[in-house]
Amino acid sequence: MAQAEAQGSRVQAVTPRGRLALAAGSVTALVIASLGGSALGFLNKAGCRAGAWNVGVEQYQAHCYTDIYPLYFAEGLWNHQAPYLHHPVEYPVLIGGAMQAVAWLVRPISDPYVRGREFFDVTVVLLTLCAIAGVLATAYLAGRSRRWTALLVALSPGLILASFINWDMLAMALTALAMAAWAGRRGVLAGVLFGLAIATKFYPVVLLGGLFLLCLRSGRLRSFWATAAAAAAAWLVVNIPIAVVAFTGWSRFYRLNSTRGADWGSIWYYFEVEHAPVLGGLHVSTLNLVSLLLFAVGCVLIGLLTLTAPRRPRVPQVFFLILAVFLLVNKVWSPQYVIWLVPLVVLARPRIWSWAVWQVAEIGYFFAIWAYLIPFSEPGAPGAIGPGLYFAALLARFGTVALLGALVVRDILRPGKDVVRASGEDDPAGGILDGAPDAVVLGRARLAAAR
Repeated sequence: MAQAEAQGSRVQAVTPRGRLALAAGSVTALVIASLGGSALGFLNKAGCRAGAWNVGVEQYQAHCYTDIYPLYFAEGLWNHQAPYLHHPVEYPVLIGGAMQAVAWLVRPISDPYVRGREFFDVTVVLLTLCAIAGVLATAYLAGRSRRWTALLVALSPGLILASFINWDMLAMALTALAMAAWAGRRGVLAGVLFGLAIATKFYPVVLLGGLFLLCLRSGRLRSFWATAAAAAAAWLVVNIPIAVVAFTGWSRFYRLNSTRGADWGSIWYYFEVEHAPVLGGLHVSTLNLVSLLLFAVGCVLIGLLTLTAPRRPRVPQVFFLILAVFLLVNKVWSPQYVIWLVPLVVLARPRIWSWAVWQVAEIGYFFAIWAYLIPFSEPGAPGAIGPGLYFAALLARFGTVALLGALVVRDILRPGKDVVRASGEDDPAGGILDGAPDAVVLGRARLAAAR
């Protein structure tokens, strides 16, 4: 297989199309594309830097809202309060650490509003570096012949529009780097990076379940447990000191997630506003339980798919399916969560048309949410849309992610439809799983193996 891959790479390299693909996937091209995408993301926010963030409705009309600027004041950073210690913070500790580090850098500026603006600008620089790291890691995970597909991350319209709403780019970069370390057969380093990613945004923890399933099928559980232990150790190292000295501030993130109701972007918010029978207006505790049960059912189905598919699924395919189910049933689906999905979509199904359809839906939702929020800030202000258009955008995003999931499932069940497998490769992101024989298979996969 390795020889066939090498031959394929040489053939591709000597054709004009192959040379173009290699050039597009070069480090220089990918860095330039990442910088260009980040510059466009910054321009999207530029309309608010003159003061619209302090006004209210204008930031929605100009589609340039960000959490970064208002949280500089809301979290007490402007008044030299330390995250968690002096003020509870609604994010995991590495985001609190990033907030504090940037707040220190801009502290010499005397005017608090100018300081808040520069807090945003310096954070943009940090997140741009994260974007570059995430794109390069995606290129590595895609394999040499498909590194150019990382351009679909760097120049993703959804990612560009959402890049500086919050600190999600930091979590995306750490997750992509963790996957790259796993692909490079550095399991302990992968675990450390996964642990740091979980200490930034909690969602990467669900991906470890997918890694367990793949290692179970391939008989590589020892490697999985080493990675999982490293992840737990890294998470504890950065969390325990903060939890010990400022437990109330540290635990706010976990308390907030358990007590918040259906929020904007989620299917539950649609059910609640539209007064859907049974599913609308669930009590928070009931909603937590239903959402968790649906996610558990989805994970069980993904587990069965992983262990019964005719060929072991690729790492990005399983990771995407788990994260997609997580978002589809979650209580919250903020516009910036597109950043979580983009690298996994590009790796799980590197086909432009399905990526483009999904991106159109993400763009539509991005503009719809801000227009929908205008009346909440200033009733009667121009540019607003009603629930009908907003929920159409919400359902379009929901539907396209579900469609991507269905297509990935089809590719798993019919490996010949998977563009990566069709090229003769197994799993460029698999690390020790790449080319590994099956150890635990069920049903049809066992019959296929017997044949």
